[in-house]
Amino acid sequence: MNNKDKTISTDIKKEAVKAENRIRKYIRNTPLEYSPYLSQLGNCKVFLKLENIQITGSFKLRGAMNKLLSLLKKDKEKGVITASSGNHGAAFAYGLKKLGLKGTIYLPECTSKAKIKALSYYETDLKFFGTDCVKTEAFAKKTAEKNNLEFISPYNDPKIIGGQATIGIELTSQIKKIDSILAPIGGGGLISGIAGYLKSSDKNIKIIGCQPKNSPVMYESIKARKIIEMESKATLSDGTAGGIEKGAITFDICKKYVDDYIIVTENEIKEAIKLFLDKHQILIEGAAALSVASFIKVREKFENKNVVLIISGAKISLEKLKEILC
Repeated sequence: MNNKDKTISTDIKKEAVKAENRIRKYIRNTPLEYSPYLSQLGNCKVFLKLENIQITGSFKLRGAMNKLLSLLKKDKEKGVITASSGNHGAAFAYGLKKLGLKGTIYLPECTSKAKIKALSYYETDLKFFGTDCVKTEAFAKKTAEKNNLEFISPYNDPKIIGGQATIGIELTSQIKKIDSILAPIGGGGLISGIAGYLKSSDKNIKIIGCQPKNSPVMYESIKARKIIEMESKATLSDGTAGGIEKGAITFDICKKYVDDYIIVTENEIKEAIKLFLDKHQILIEGAAALSVASFIKVREKFENKNVVLIISGAKISLEKLKEILC
């Protein structure tokens, strides 16, 4: 690890420690559960970090709360803006309600009625723009800048990354040795936080990013050595689908700290959701199934290792679940 890499990991570690102190009373310390089935399947020890039972149903609450709590008083009073139809939106809305703040969530016009209804329970202002998540996010960010309001990015912010890094803090107290961690990647906030924090003290931990074949934007960007624009196809892992903001700080972090990538098909994601429900009686969303599907796909690589799978979230619609199970 060179000096520049050490600086980045040290910065993430500092952000993580600050985040831990800010958000601890607002979040759950999620369990690390041993998986007998997956352990036997891979002839290794597999542990499941169950962020699917985090408040609001995903890890996103950690980053959103850290960012909201770190805002200056004047910015809190003016209100804040974000863009997300999924887990970040729910975490943002919950945080606003919990802290008594006001804000707006921008959604793509094609957002499902189920997602709109879920967000409406938090009584947050919802507005619509565009038919693509990246365009919606860009519009929301521009709107925030025009009105001198704080934009809360789903991933491209040190405070967001620091919040997600608190997963790493919890892991260090839950397991003595980790050989490999498998985590889903969308914009890269989750894996950046975990990797940056843990590699600051143990550079030998292998960090493996998991993406769907229908939207492997970070993987293809890393290969191209620059953030690229590419069309994303429909995927069960809608929580990781879509593009990456130009200049996103997560790109460089992933380039330095993510050791490998595993790309899985829609059928592999589907089977992982079914397997998890069958063997663990736990419902997970498509993005969370990426780490499970990826482990199963290359399980021979982890023989005799201690492996942690990040189970990132629980939100899956009844309609989608019916399709998977039928």
